[in-house]
Amino acid sequence: MQHRVRAVLLTPNDTTLLIKRIRPGIDPYWVIVGGKIEPTDASPEDALLREVREEIAGEAEIVSLLHTIETDDERQDFYLATIEKWNFEDRTGPEFSQEGRGEYLLEETPLTIEALATINLLPREIATVLRETVERGDLLAAR
Repeated sequence: MQHRVRAVLLTPNDTTLLIKRIRPGIDPYWVIVGGKIEPTDASPEDALLREVREEIAGEAEIVSLLHTIETDDERQDFYLATIEKWNFEDRTGPEFSQEGRGEYLLEETPLTIEALATINLLPREIATVLRETVERGDLLAAR
């Protein structure tokens, strides 16, 4: 089973950092920063911090596990984390240099129901969880 970790990154601006994916023949969609756990990672949390460094050249602080999505072949753990600084231009993840992967654009998205409703955030289950968490006020309280 593939194990992935993702970071719902809370910024000082009450936004979250999402990656907009643009691929030929597919409508644009957004994903949460993260990736798969590598054998060299000491823990899921270490993998998450490595992925944040690779994908947005940032240093995150993990707050808590927010949600887990598990299927027959994949598990994704979504963590709530804070981040103060990042630099998308300095990203180093291997996916950014692979041919045919399309574009990766970092977007700072307001943590409001309205803003989240305007994007195609995948997977859909985490989009629902994120909207419900925003509606309850739990995300900004975690800052």
